Amino acid sequence: MEYEDRVRISTPEGVDVELTLAGIGSRFIAAILDAMIQGGVLLGAALLLGVTGDGDASGFAVAAFSVIFFFVFFGYDVLFEVRSRGRTLGKRWTGLRVVRTGGRPVTFVPSCVRNVMRVVDILPALYAIGMLSIFVTNRNQRLGDLAAGTLIVRDRPGSFKSADAPWGSPVRAEGWDVSAVTARDIGTVRQFLGRRNDLAAGPRAELASELERRLRPLVAGAPEHLDAEEFLERLSSAKA
Repeated sequence: MEYEDRVRISTPEGVDVELTLAGIGSRFIAAILDAMIQGGVLLGAALLLGVTGDGDASGFAVAAFSVIFFFVFFGYDVLFEVRSRGRTLGKRWTGLRVVRTGGRPVTFVPSCVRNVMRVVDILPALYAIGMLSIFVTNRNQRLGDLAAGTLIVRDRPGSFKSADAPWGSPVRAEGWDVSAVTARDIGTVRQFLGRRNDLAAGPRAELASELERRLRPLVAGAPEHLDAEEFLERLSSAKA
């Protein structure tokens, strides 16, 4: 049986969901993949600018390479974490994601904090401090994660048929009897549909499934083949 570290969080909608924390092995592999990409970019920049370590490079070339090095070392992770919902290329390939401790996507400031703290986590070599912190913390957090309030979690496989649709999408629910669904229930559904794109994949799927489990018995005429989010979208439309 595979052992997994999990953390339970409470969403603003009042539903508890579980996130599967990334272990040190998968994090290390993701870091190696990202380091290879960053190294390739820096090697290309060095060759282009003629900064090869033989002492013949101009002062401008050295200065330009220093700027590029800074942005690649720090900016690579921040750019992908903010623009790609917590996933650098290495994390995408290993099925990992950075999220806030409440399960929401990481934003610019927390991403900057966790990546600036990398200069401490990397000491004295090979992320020794960071790995020690991951081992001793309850949520597998390095110092950068502790400072920024972030977690590294595993993405849950699966797709959403209506991943980007707002709750007001023109879906139909003819023949549904939703009289047993209360206004409070439908308010919770619309809260979820309006904010689902701010949730990581894991808590999003858990919350949608929990809402469907609670509300489907109250609805007559809903087809069984609908996935959780499509059911909730149509329920919202039917109760308008």
